[in-house]
Amino acid sequence: MTQDLSTTDTPSPAPPSATFTSLDPRDGSVLAEYPIADATDVAAAVDRARSAARWWAAQGFRGRRDWLLEFKKAVAADAEALAAVVSAETGKPRGDAFLEVMLAIEHLDWAARNAKKVLRPRRVPSGLASANQQATLEYQPLGVIGVIGPWNYPVYTPMGSISYALAAGNAVVFKPSELTPGVGRWLEQKWNALAPTQPVFQVVTGLGETGAALARSGVDKIAFTGSGATARKVMAVCAETLTPLVAECGGKDAMIVAEDADLDKAVEMAAFGAFGNAGQTCAGVERIYVVEPVYRQFLDKLTATIERVRPGGTDDASYGPMTLPRQIDIVRGQIDDALDHGAEAVVGGRESVHDRYVDPVILTDVPERSSAVCEETFGPTVVVNKVRDLDEAVERANATDYGLGASVFTKDRSRGRKIADRLRTGMVSVNSVLGFAGIPSLPFGGIGESGFGRIHGADGLREFSRPKSVTVERFRAPLNLLTLERTARDMKIAAWMLKTRHGR
Repeated sequence: MTQDLSTTDTPSPAPPSATFTSLDPRDGSVLAEYPIADATDVAAAVDRARSAARWWAAQGFRGRRDWLLEFKKAVAADAEALAAVVSAETGKPRGDAFLEVMLAIEHLDWAARNAKKVLRPRRVPSGLASANQQATLEYQPLGVIGVIGPWNYPVYTPMGSISYALAAGNAVVFKPSELTPGVGRWLEQKWNALAPTQPVFQVVTGLGETGAALARSGVDKIAFTGSGATARKVMAVCAETLTPLVAECGGKDAMIVAEDADLDKAVEMAAFGAFGNAGQTCAGVERIYVVEPVYRQFLDKLTATIERVRPGGTDDASYGPMTLPRQIDIVRGQIDDALDHGAEAVVGGRESVHDRYVDPVILTDVPERSSAVCEETFGPTVVVNKVRDLDEAVERANATDYGLGASVFTKDRSRGRKIADRLRTGMVSVNSVLGFAGIPSLPFGGIGESGFGRIHGADGLREFSRPKSVTVERFRAPLNLLTLERTARDMKIAAWMLKTRHGR
């Protein structure tokens, strides 16, 4: 549910001090200094993880479950402290940071409790032709997983990979965003307080070069969250060693509002989805398509709601600053492009973009080819366009290279499901936004420019596992076909069986 535009973009050479500074985006004050891990440091962490992974795998499902539940308790008991770190490094209000921690803990709990159910060895049918074989499907840990995390949800998103990778029996080396290194260190310290001699979960801090070093370090898989452009760079590095990758990239999620929708509910959800976390949510609402009969009513209600929204650096603000300073230029550029091509700003406008904060902006009548419609904004702006009917809404929603999430608002749940089926996305919520993000049993991920692979749920556990097929012969086959000296009798019977079973 996130977007990291900084983790591996244009890596800069490490300064002579080999450290970097973590800043509070609300005022630019220094929070802490962190080491820049180079390739040697990363390789050493991966080597330690290899040894720890053998111990971790030997714990079995029950042992790992118990360890992870203890880890969960430790994090939950100190959730306020973790939320404070998140708030300081991202600038988001403390309540938003606490909600993020809550969701992350729910996923950790689910992964720990369900790994055995999903991944335990199981018998599978052998089929008539191989009836003499007992077939078993097993899921084995990959070994060491490298996680490259984002800054906008620095607990929830990487823990969506870390929790499921650990539950599947892997060790993890986590490279947090250089904007939120303190969150990674905090989580690592909690783990070390439980198992100080078993580096099953390690953190390496640094800039883009550190992430690249992790991708080439020989880990068994990389879990990356970030922009599509950065994902391509990570994929290129992974290709050097054929290291597999799961990529959760950006989104340009659409909301569709039908004529029978509960408009008050739709407006409430649109405001949260578009402006929560300063719009820095990859699965947030960036485009809203409203059918013509209720378009003006919806827009008026949304306008009245958003005019009460106030960004700021305090915990009672609606949302905080832009965590990544250079993202402000992208937001400014999209607003300018939309207005220059005939769009109208019904809330805010060009003057809404400041040095650290962006006031909320609602744009209407935006051309579908405008960058505000076609490209990820990742800021507190939203496009609200009128459509003739739901068919046009679906057509416009699908007219993008992205395919992460979407939402549909209608009182007719059956129609909502049918619309959801037509949307080219990995996830859809009917009558809510981001409903899928809080349900641990549902996989999270997209298609197209939004990435590939899945985290969360059973699919997330399998994402960090290696399926292994095992057969054990139970008795000698009646027909001896696996030999260089097949008999004419056996071949005749085999031909008859084939025709009888499949040729009629």
